[in-house]
Amino acid sequence: MLIYSTLALCTGFFIDMMIGDPQGWPHIVRGMGLLIEKLEHLFYPLLGKRLGGALLSLIMLLVCTAIPAVLLYFAFRISPWLYFALETLLCWQLIATKSLRVESGRVYSALKAGDLQGARKAVSMIVGRDTDKLDAAGVTRAAVETVAENASDGVVAPLIYLMLGGAPLGCMYKAANTMDSMIGYKNERYLDFGRFAAKLDDALNFIPSRLCALLMICAAWLYRMDAKNALHIWRRDRLRHASPNSAQTEAVMAGALRVRLAGNAYYFGKLYEKPYIGDDIRPIETDDIRRAHKLLYATAVLMLLFSLIARGALYVTI
Repeated sequence: MLIYSTLALCTGFFIDMMIGDPQGWPHIVRGMGLLIEKLEHLFYPLLGKRLGGALLSLIMLLVCTAIPAVLLYFAFRISPWLYFALETLLCWQLIATKSLRVESGRVYSALKAGDLQGARKAVSMIVGRDTDKLDAAGVTRAAVETVAENASDGVVAPLIYLMLGGAPLGCMYKAANTMDSMIGYKNERYLDFGRFAAKLDDALNFIPSRLCALLMICAAWLYRMDAKNALHIWRRDRLRHASPNSAQTEAVMAGALRVRLAGNAYYFGKLYEKPYIGDDIRPIETDDIRRAHKLLYATAVLMLLFSLIARGALYVTI
């Protein structure tokens, strides 16, 4: 089973790299989102906010871990190749390398075409901040930050949990990450209801975000970017964020590109003051989105290699 699982991990990874998430195709994360919405409608008005949010989170974790585990178990009993096909499908859908490049690439294309309004709309699809008043530099900065942060959430962290426990553990992580993106906000509605989900996501991403940062520094070195500055900014600025994890990769990205990221931003019309990450060595430019893509892909490949080495060591051990 370990061999088939490892083959599925590699296959799913490369399918994602090649075709990403085609529009209109069924996707496991959309199913998770629908389940979260239904559970929220059920628990939010009936229970205390913290209790309801915690119960929602626990049910999501149980369902999203148990169902793929049971399906994979019986698939393996029927045929190892059926198990391989199902595990491959899940691995493919849990990794988001190409979709991240495609979505941020739309921002790049609009900026290159001089369509600032189109760029604002494109970046609004991948960030939570208000984008309607951003200038070209602000739009570019938002896109680069998103690539940096989601290199961990959407690529490295799923690969870590897939490496450790196959698709069931990968689905558990993705459920937690999806809950955080839907109910983990610090606003009036979700401050208490989403607290458990937000803290859970922070805990699950604590190690992945730091490993992703180190791999991204290696990627910067491979691409002959400023890896030395990436290491320096990471050590200095990696905690300049309300989240213990988000600034880890943003700091590396800022250092490698020699630009300044983060800073104040508007959310739902309200200004939030945030510290800068990185040094303003040069102005950010549209092509930095493409440079961020290079670091994203190199980091993803390095993480896959790390996963295969770890799986190989496990196989030899058992």
